[in-house]
Amino acid sequence: MKKIIYTFALASLFLACKDVKADKISTNDSSIIKVTTAQFKSLGMKTRNPIDYDFDVVVKASGRIDVPPENKAKVTAFLGGYVKKTTLLIGDKVTKGQALLTLESTDYLDIQKEYLDVAEQITFLKSEFERQKTLYDEKITSQKNYLKAESEYRRAKGMYQSLRAKLQLVNINPAQVEKGKLTTVVTIYAPISGSVSVMNAEVGMLISPTDVMLEIVNNADLHVELSVFEKDILQIKEGQKIKFKVPEASSELFDAEVHLVGKTIEGNDRTINVHGHLDANVTQRLLSGMFVEASIIVNSKKGMAVPTEAVLTENNKSFVLVLDTAKNGFTFKKVAVSLGIKSEKFVEMLPNKSINKKSVILTKGVFDIAN
Repeated sequence: MKKIIYTFALASLFLACKDVKADKISTNDSSIIKVTTAQFKSLGMKTRNPIDYDFDVVVKASGRIDVPPENKAKVTAFLGGYVKKTTLLIGDKVTKGQALLTLESTDYLDIQKEYLDVAEQITFLKSEFERQKTLYDEKITSQKNYLKAESEYRRAKGMYQSLRAKLQLVNINPAQVEKGKLTTVVTIYAPISGSVSVMNAEVGMLISPTDVMLEIVNNADLHVELSVFEKDILQIKEGQKIKFKVPEASSELFDAEVHLVGKTIEGNDRTINVHGHLDANVTQRLLSGMFVEASIIVNSKKGMAVPTEAVLTENNKSFVLVLDTAKNGFTFKKVAVSLGIKSEKFVEMLPNKSINKKSVILTKGVFDIAN
């Protein structure tokens, strides 16, 4: 007996749910869809008139999140050597002047010895130059001897300054070398503050002057770099608003503003670079190198609009359901429309003899009754 009652209850529930579906009647002219009052309420349907809406006229572009050149650094060694020590990993934060790694090589000894030799010679050559100058001023020695002493001193002085600068480039203190404290190990320091984005160095690896040991990026001043096609570039001006998203990470829209517009066309795709500044509140959520899809707002246009969910697409054609009568339920007529500009929530309907601002259009529950 209980099974019969349960079966009857399930059958009644199925019939009740089935009754929610709308009746669709096809005629020779168009499709007519009838909905009862109960169906209209149970499906939560809503109707409204088209509205005047200010649409953004945009230029589409793509690009990436980037940082200024001064916020990126590739760390190399002026003189090569073997990596002796490093503890850094990709993502580690570093500050300007922080020790990154150490290199070891006997080549460092050669330059220090050469510097010491010149440093010792220059004291003698300076003294000899001053002596010859005094003798020459007193007409005791010849001009030839004086000029020779001057030439040797100046040549040694130039060599001394050159070697001193070279020692400083490899982070060896010349003052310590002059005290006889030579070293085979040099330390490489961070040229900027930021995060390690590339790490190529490993302990024991031989590094040459052309090798990039690591790269540092400072995300403190992120911006967006866009490529705009030549046909659109005359519409782009500084100060225009940019809406962009990172499609691989989120559908959320972020704000930026056109700051600089390139002056030359680049590449075979005939594009021009557009530089945009980001809103301060979004920089912490983005990373350098992210790919972006953007819309640059170049103008605005007022148009007759309906919510995007009010539009049906069938066989690459667009339709809306227009209320024909509300007697004994609701009768809707499917009307073809041509669409214009689309925004996030609204779509423009181009002028149509069948639809005007007084038309009543189904805006919610469209897909429930049309399919």
